[in-house]
Amino acid sequence: MSHSTVPRTDTEAEAKNNRPAARGGAGSAKQPPAAGQSLRLRLKRDRVLLLMTLPAVLLVLLFNYVPILGNIVAFQEYDPYISDNGVVSILNSPWVGLENFQRILEDSAFWNAVRNTLVLFILQLVLYFPIPILLALLINSVVRPRVRAISQAILYLPHFFSWVLVIAVFQQIFGGAGILSQLLRAHGYDGLDIMTDPGTFKFLVTAESVWKDAGWGIIVFLAALASVSPDLYEAAAMDGAGRWRRMWHVTLPALRPVIALLLVLRVGDALTVGFEQILLQRDAVGPGAAEVLDTFVWWNGVRNQDFGYAAAAGLVKGVISLGLVLAANKVAHLMGEQGVYKK
Repeated sequence: MSHSTVPRTDTEAEAKNNRPAARGGAGSAKQPPAAGQSLRLRLKRDRVLLLMTLPAVLLVLLFNYVPILGNIVAFQEYDPYISDNGVVSILNSPWVGLENFQRILEDSAFWNAVRNTLVLFILQLVLYFPIPILLALLINSVVRPRVRAISQAILYLPHFFSWVLVIAVFQQIFGGAGILSQLLRAHGYDGLDIMTDPGTFKFLVTAESVWKDAGWGIIVFLAALASVSPDLYEAAAMDGAGRWRRMWHVTLPALRPVIALLLVLRVGDALTVGFEQILLQRDAVGPGAAEVLDTFVWWNGVRNQDFGYAAAAGLVKGVISLGLVLAANKVAHLMGEQGVYKK
């Protein structure tokens, strides 16, 4: 006599599947870690990483944050030769309140430096910032890996050159006795000296910056392009998108967060347009065309020994730069990007 098998209901099968495994059994699942850990446990867990970052943190504190305390001289008539019992102290200098800041507002040389700085920033933002993006897109479109590697290495090489060498190269090409002037004279034309022309100085500085640092930006954007999934390009191609439409709808949206971040950082660095680069060429074109905020602070503080006035100018520059970073980051948030920090 055969026994009939009674089918199990769906409820019984589901209960069996959801039944927890026996403790200590071979198929027992591991319990998830606690959601929150105490600070002591986290410090013990990450002690190796913390020890590795400790030297870098100490260097940042020593060279970036401790000098901020020196901004107190902006409110003094600071004289490093004033001492008390042989000990030089900032507190020994007389306090002048906001007198140095009032001098800044009345100084036409300061406003000339501000104007030159802003003009250089706008030129470099319009002419320099898009060039690494375009070059990265061009290199990324090259099919042969060897050609891509050689092109990237050639464009990145000037980044390792010092500004002295960069300016020397441009002098040999665009100077009064440079290759371009000799070529023009050989064909019966007048020579030209772009390196000493105040009218073209801002474009010259921008060209030098592009030649030297565009390779670094290319690496950043190529790294962002490497994270784009090839499936997106294949899906766009199957939908009939050509090369330009794939670039517009796939590549550029992938670069958008990196572009927003670098743009915010560039805006925050707007008032710093290359101290060493411009200082080396300041005497050739004159302070009227080449004076920027950094060289203005250096000239008044180091050369003229007016430390309080230079510190006040540097403090104004720092406050304005901070405001530009916050404003640019707010614009990035409005565009839906993260920027330097989240909301």
